[in-house]
Amino acid sequence: MPDQTTTKPTVVVTTAGSAPTPGTILHLRACGFRVVATDVDPTAPGLYLADRGCLVPPGDSTAFLPRIQQLCAEEGAMAIIPLVDEELLGVGALDGPATTVLLPRPEFVRTCLDKYVLMRELDAAGIGVPRTWAASEWPAQAADTAPEGLVIKPRSGRGSRGVSFIDSAQDMARVVAEGGYGTEELIVQERVTGPEYTVSVVTWRDGRVQAVVPKEVVLKQGVTKYAVTRRNEAVEEACRAIQENLRADGPFNVQLCLDGQGRPRVFEINPRFSSTAALTLAAGVDEIAGLLRQAVLGGPPLTDEWDEGVAMVRRWTDEFLSESQFLSHGISPAPSATAPPPAQLSHEDVPDEHRTPVRVR
Repeated sequence: MPDQTTTKPTVVVTTAGSAPTPGTILHLRACGFRVVATDVDPTAPGLYLADRGCLVPPGDSTAFLPRIQQLCAEEGAMAIIPLVDEELLGVGALDGPATTVLLPRPEFVRTCLDKYVLMRELDAAGIGVPRTWAASEWPAQAADTAPEGLVIKPRSGRGSRGVSFIDSAQDMARVVAEGGYGTEELIVQERVTGPEYTVSVVTWRDGRVQAVVPKEVVLKQGVTKYAVTRRNEAVEEACRAIQENLRADGPFNVQLCLDGQGRPRVFEINPRFSSTAALTLAAGVDEIAGLLRQAVLGGPPLTDEWDEGVAMVRRWTDEFLSESQFLSHGISPAPSATAPPPAQLSHEDVPDEHRTPVRVR
């Protein structure tokens, strides 16, 4: 139970084991929030850096949502910030007077989680996207009109899982056979090889875009490892058009590439805070704490004032705390003495940041 004498507003932050989340937890605590962190894995570092760390069931299990709802009630949480796709639709249903969920509206989340539906809606709104087909309806001759090749990816998923690059129609059957997905679960996109951007778009329930911060990706391995804030008027206009036409009315992250004419081609939208939110903060826009203050404290809107040319170098780091703080959560990252030895990791178990797409020739 929370300390009833504290005046700090409590927020639940999920996915404590994701590489960026510990930094988010520490930042929110420094901003005056009491943070309850959750994860399925007792080795998740963020669990031990929060005011309280709690183990929860997997986000795609039926036990997850009741546990999160119970936790919010027990801790008096004013807000929850879910940071992984599997949790978004379920947690979004908890948004209400008692607890604010820092996500876009459910309709926008649902659209973004199906990449085929998203591409169709963006194209219908006149927002540039790569040519996209459902794999089950893919015309083989499309490979002949895609000079940079094609990308095959699951309709839903994250972290480059299941993504392959192909150069010919002959590769399609092999990728489907070896990938473990049915054609109805896949889409095929024209590959756009210009500069890639990951963009933080800051909006809230009134629908006004408060800030757009484009970050050019220097290196990506599942998640962005190196990036630089970069002003690009066409990118910013495209992201504002997404809000105007699809009405996220909450924070979202746009991933796009520039084509040969420098035009943005959106290939994915994450309907949540980006894993590069720390770079957005370093450039001058505190999107997570800023929206949290607006949602639960009636704070002011953010401004679209930020610094160009701020580079992010993602790295391992160490944090130090007293043993009493480390033990205060009642959990331990150490394996049980009676636990069986861990199974050998398969490719699907490798963390996103260590996995790269496979190019098939």
